[in-house]
Amino acid sequence: MPQADAGLHADPVTTLMTATRPIRFSQDRNAAAHPLAARLRREVDGEVLFDPASRGRYATDASIYQIEPVGVVVPRTMEAAVTALTIAAEAGVPVLPRGAALPSAVRPSARRKRHGLWFPVDVSTAAQATLGGMAGNNSCGSRSIAYGYMVHRVAAIEACLADGTRGRFGPVAEISEPAIRAIARSAAALWERERDEIARRLPKVARHVAGYNLDCLAPEGQNLAKLLVGSEGTLAWFERLTLDLAEIPAHKALGVAHFPRFWDAMDAAQHIVKLGPCAVELVDRTMIDLSRAIPAFASTIDRVREGRARRNPSRGIRR
Repeated sequence: MPQADAGLHADPVTTLMTATRPIRFSQDRNAAAHPLAARLRREVDGEVLFDPASRGRYATDASIYQIEPVGVVVPRTMEAAVTALTIAAEAGVPVLPRGAALPSAVRPSARRKRHGLWFPVDVSTAAQATLGGMAGNNSCGSRSIAYGYMVHRVAAIEACLADGTRGRFGPVAEISEPAIRAIARSAAALWERERDEIARRLPKVARHVAGYNLDCLAPEGQNLAKLLVGSEGTLAWFERLTLDLAEIPAHKALGVAHFPRFWDAMDAAQHIVKLGPCAVELVDRTMIDLSRAIPAFASTIDRVREGRARRNPSRGIRR
């Protein structure tokens, strides 16, 4: 953990987080006694984890990168999370929110229908993914070509800013918090100043999920929730999401096409999407062989597979 230079005698948290000289890091048994940890334990209703094992677990997000945090807080309530954010802001410690929670609100039009609805952003990691994390990452899911992705399905976000401002980020007409309305005005002014540059640099692709959604700054139909989606916790901490649901299709069909070469499967995708499917997925030989080795999947693979997997270098499975 960071250790301040011995010659400094100011408040330990302030000294630690504002030191201009290099801070030494060590993983010792006194990590739990970190001054920031002590304050968090006193004031936050939740788990405060500053031990090396916990920091190691949270050092990665399933990517190839690892950055060890100063500590981890698992709040039990929203108020506890806001308290932790306030303490971190006062100490000058950056915060990276991790995904959590389930939907706590839906649009009125969807709330009137209690059956026949679903949330169509179905990511492959659905068994572990959370809506908070999906909104932070602007997740897509396999059916994005028909239903869009998170930025298209999040109607509003109740969020907390680093300065403690809390309120609803959504269409301008629905914003009541003066500080958030001021942000909306600044966003519109930024759009007017940089609209040509944004249009020039914004990727012209079907799945634009990297970086901030700057195209959502335009005052026409402006919705600040669209800007927060994909910001990965750098702009605000999400408390609640208001989601746009979709009606469950009345009929479903699955088509499976086999290809002798990987290139053939890739080339066919551009023609298949013209048929209007809700999803197009490719499963190569490696995935087929691995699936057949798992008893739970073997029978399914054998039902749709033609020929021998080892002879055919790739298969394209299209839905």
